[in-house]
Amino acid sequence: MGYVAVKGGTEAIEASISRLKYERLKGGEQVDVSAILSSMRLLIDQVMSEASLYSPELAALAIKQAEGSMEEAVFLLRAHRSTLPRLYYSETVEPERMAVERRISASFKDIPGGQLLGATHDYTHRLIDFSLLGETEEERKRWLGKYEAELSGLEDASGDGSYPKVVEYLRSEGLFETFKPDDTEPDDVTKNVFQFPASRSERLQILTRGQTGAVTALGYASLRGYGQVHPTVGEVRVGNLPITVQAYGGDDGDDSYYIGSIRATEVESFVPMPSGGPDGKQELRFEIGYGICYGQNETKAIAMSILDQCLEHPESDAPSHDEEFVLLHVDTVESTGFISHLKMPHYVTFQSKLDSVRNTRKGRDGHES
Repeated sequence: MGYVAVKGGTEAIEASISRLKYERLKGGEQVDVSAILSSMRLLIDQVMSEASLYSPELAALAIKQAEGSMEEAVFLLRAHRSTLPRLYYSETVEPERMAVERRISASFKDIPGGQLLGATHDYTHRLIDFSLLGETEEERKRWLGKYEAELSGLEDASGDGSYPKVVEYLRSEGLFETFKPDDTEPDDVTKNVFQFPASRSERLQILTRGQTGAVTALGYASLRGYGQVHPTVGEVRVGNLPITVQAYGGDDGDDSYYIGSIRATEVESFVPMPSGGPDGKQELRFEIGYGICYGQNETKAIAMSILDQCLEHPESDAPSHDEEFVLLHVDTVESTGFISHLKMPHYVTFQSKLDSVRNTRKGRDGHES
């Protein structure tokens, strides 16, 4: 593309930035970062997931700076991430060790350990609650005190908050294939440019960093017929995953240090697929679509599990099975950045097109006369 430098615009740009700050401050009310942290957890989770940086405080700060713009907040946080040193690589996280806060299955009514509804908007009426306009600090403290008193009388039946995986119940019946552990070093798309065909670790990393709306839209497209995957959700889990790192000079499994936990959503979807049986006849078997992302974002994790399974079967001609189509269009910064670049000066290219149109019209007019 042809670009030209725009001269003499420094003062105008500085004035634009000042106007941006004025628009943020002129309302007279300021939202503290602490208020965003305490009241906008789902927005924070979404920003952290798309920015690929787990830091609720920085995500809340980015939201304040971006005035609530998701794409700008993600851009800010991902840009900050690129400046940070990488001191350690965590050890492999075992999802079975998740301290579960919410756990449901759409495949079975009764699952080992039981269903745990947890906190979700799924069962609300989705009606505007006008009482929130007059919500007071006194009411908040009174309600919390009562609810926390009720919670103190309850004990976690599983002790540490862990629950068995639903898929293991089906594996015990031989309905799911059991794979050997894969010790292959995962690829990191944040450090190396990936090439097609992408490895599964690259696909999963791109999807979990993907824009929630884009991942959801492509997953929905598969359900509507622009793909061949229509799963049943085997299990949705929301909870905290412990993170450990290996000490310098330590051997595998020795001298591991717990450095904290991250809240995450994990989904395993069950997908029936035709396959050849031992007698040569077609029979159905189950495959698993996998989704995981920072925080509580169940819609994105479910859509990710659909796309994971779609990309496992590139033989289909459907768009959602096309690796390049999916992976190159779900990234927040890539997509919004390229769209936004259309606002930048394109004087050279447009003048070329304009000259071409004028010359064409001149030639036509001369021919007619």
